[in-house]
Amino acid sequence: MSDTPSQSPDQRYTTAEIVSPLLERRDPSAPERLATSVQHRFEEMRRNFAIRRGNQPTVLSFTGYGTTSWIRVLSRVVMAPDEAFENGRRLAKVVEDGVRGWRNFVSPPVPYAEVEVHVGEQTFTVRADRGGVVDARVEVAMEPGWQTIQLAAADGEVSTSDIFIVRDDVTTGLVSDIDDTVVVTALPRPLLAAWNSFVLDEHARTPTPGMAVLLHRVLESSPRSPVIYLSTGAWNVAQTLSRFLSRNLYPFGPLLLTAWGPTEDRWFRSGMEHKVTQLERLAQDFPHMKWLLVGDDGQHDPEIYADFARRHPDKVRAIVIRQLTPSEALLAGGRASDTRDTTPGVPWCYGPDGAALAGQLEELGLVDPETASETPLTWPRGGKGDTSEGSVHAEQARG
Repeated sequence: MSDTPSQSPDQRYTTAEIVSPLLERRDPSAPERLATSVQHRFEEMRRNFAIRRGNQPTVLSFTGYGTTSWIRVLSRVVMAPDEAFENGRRLAKVVEDGVRGWRNFVSPPVPYAEVEVHVGEQTFTVRADRGGVVDARVEVAMEPGWQTIQLAAADGEVSTSDIFIVRDDVTTGLVSDIDDTVVVTALPRPLLAAWNSFVLDEHARTPTPGMAVLLHRVLESSPRSPVIYLSTGAWNVAQTLSRFLSRNLYPFGPLLLTAWGPTEDRWFRSGMEHKVTQLERLAQDFPHMKWLLVGDDGQHDPEIYADFARRHPDKVRAIVIRQLTPSEALLAGGRASDTRDTTPGVPWCYGPDGAALAGQLEELGLVDPETASETPLTWPRGGKGDTSEGSVHAEQARG
């Protein structure tokens, strides 16, 4: 990054002056609401403070997906110290790997940052949104399986991103919710959501019994199928969730999270709208795919999945709902209404854990009762000199 002009202590720094190669001026004709205006000025203050501390733009790489003709690139650009991240991932030291959740919200985002995407010998330029999140489709040919691309912002360090390229003949995919489906969070209750997001040590999160085994058994019956984790959580906690999924041996796959903060017309983003939008995009991205939709009955998953199945009955193989325990349902504010009768021709599975759900999927012929779970392919954890089991298996998956 270019040197910062000298300024007197009382002179205000502006982000446009210091990181101008990254920023695009906002459209002055765009509507500005109180919520977004407050957030914009707060984030600008945080960026200015980060610049004075010598922080630089850093691309946090997330796992993407695509086909043999295009890829979906997912990442986030933030201001951070050089030593805080390596290869776009927080250094996997013992202390830093067990950080409290609030640290995920410390690094200020860089709005409208330009990010270079390097795919082999080709280079593409994409742009982040106002929250620093990159969600871009790049038209490029790639071989099926796990592939690697590089991402870079301005003079920042190059980050590596894993991309799962789906074979053209694959017709089954798996979409799984996270909160109360693969991890017990009781997220809908505001105070508990704040506790889980900002306070709780990530090692203290509790995996849902049997769900990792269930997802692996589905993949054993449908090899080369994509696994997509769809959650209302913020992109700020993407790497925390990745480490949780790795430690608990969940299948390797992209996360589809949401941006943190208000929109132009509301103070808080709609989690339901996010899930509906992402499911519709998956239906468009993979027009020949039939999805196994996995969720729980403590939020709106049954309603969202049933609505998707009514609109796209030919794109749903089955809906799998994990039933919360009475105490979990109480914390979640109750159970979702039963919508099983509203989707003729689409099978449903209801059960309290992965084992019960696996038995029902066996009856539907979606899980082979004769298959035994092999060594799973988990999430790479990143970090210097990392030889963790997840990273080794991820490398084996590329072969």
